[in-house]
Amino acid sequence: MTVFPAYCRVAIALVLLGAVPSLRAQDHSHASDPTSPSPLSVPVDEATLATLPRTAVAVTTQGKTVTCTGVRLSILLTRAGVLSAEHLRGPALASYVLVTARDGNRVIYSLAELEPTLGNNNVVLVNQCDGKPLPGDSGPLRLIAPAESRAARWLRQVQSITVVAAP
Repeated sequence: MTVFPAYCRVAIALVLLGAVPSLRAQDHSHASDPTSPSPLSVPVDEATLATLPRTAVAVTTQGKTVTCTGVRLSILLTRAGVLSAEHLRGPALASYVLVTARDGNRVIYSLAELEPTLGNNNVVLVNQCDGKPLPGDSGPLRLIAPAESRAARWLRQVQSITVVAAP
């Protein structure tokens, strides 16, 4: 059995506990740019959304089927520079998207489940259903996820979208 001097045992303990900065894993704030701050706010204003390709989805809500149009959340996040298949690995896989509504309700999606080459969950930020703007109690923006078994993470009155790197 090898016995190390006290100063060696202390050095080994510091390395194992991560106290030596040069040996710590790099902190990746979010998927596309490890040096970007976290949390990062994603713009959801009309001007930003108007520049993105629109998609239509048929969904059943409150017993009736409607066709809603909006922007895929993955496209919005890619345009904002926070979603990239190339950089979505390692610590970045723990990044998530926090969507907050005007009434304080919130939902979370992981970046991995939204990225088209990984989870490919088609979550859409809609502003129209059946060709009409959303009513005030639902809009002006609503988040829908048509492939999910229940509408538990659909969110009305979307106010903000924030990307967060999990600690």
